[in-house]
Amino acid sequence: MKDRHKASFINLITNAAFGFALLIMMPNSGNAAPCFDNPQSAYKYLLAQENAKTQARDQTTVNINRASEGELVTLHGIGSNKAQAIILYRDMFGDFEAVDELARVKGVGKKNVEKNRGRLSVQD
Repeated sequence: MKDRHKASFINLITNAAFGFALLIMMPNSGNAAPCFDNPQSAYKYLLAQENAKTQARDQTTVNINRASEGELVTLHGIGSNKAQAIILYRDMFGDFEAVDELARVKGVGKKNVEKNRGRLSVQD
């Protein structure tokens, strides 16, 4: 009889711990994605979320004198290698005094500067 009670108690503790772990791991209901009754609705929701993220990213100004590699790669046509080249150039020659100076960085060029001009700054 004691063994059965001990096993029940262990089961109770295990279930409570598992439930608590699930509660901790579950996202806040304010951040959870809604449920959908069909794939088309889910797809439209995901497209809207992606568009909102892209729009927010495209409106963010990047200070090329302070930006990290992660911030620089959000610019159109700037990948990890070019971002590292920008940082290296900045370290070697000092801060950019004008946005157009960014074209001096090997691999960046005037076209990339023009594509991103609205998002680039040299001041805080």
